[in-house]
Amino acid sequence: MNLLDRLRTLCLALPEAFEVEAWNHPTFRVGGGRGKMFCMLAGEDNTSLWLKPDPAERPALLAEGDPFFVPPYMGARGWVGMKLDGRSIDWDEVAELVATAYCEVAPKRLAALVTEPPALPG
Repeated sequence: MNLLDRLRTLCLALPEAFEVEAWNHPTFRVGGGRGKMFCMLAGEDNTSLWLKPDPAERPALLAEGDPFFVPPYMGARGWVGMKLDGRSIDWDEVAELVATAYCEVAPKRLAALVTEPPALPG
C-alpha cells in the first residue's frame, strides 16, 4: 500500500470525510459543500503530510524537528507538516494526528463520534 492509499484509508475511515483534489494534491475534508480541510498530502512529490493539529500540541510537534516542520501557506494558519519520504513511518502516530486534525475542524456532532484513531488493515 503506497503513502496515498494508507493516508486515504485513515482519513476516509472518519465519519463523513471525503477527498477533494485541490492544487494538484489530495485533500481530505469534512462538512457541507467543499468541506473544511483537515489534512492533505503535499510537497513536490506528495510525500509530506500537512494537517491541522491541536493548537496546544503544535509547539511540541515543531520542537521535535524532523520529521515535523512549518508548511508554507498553511503554517500561518496553525498547520504542521510531517515528512513521509523514504523513512520509517509510525502509522499509529499518523493516525492519531489525522484523528486530531479531523476533530479540530469537524462539526461537533461528527467529532464526538471519533473515540479512537482510525487503523490501517492488517
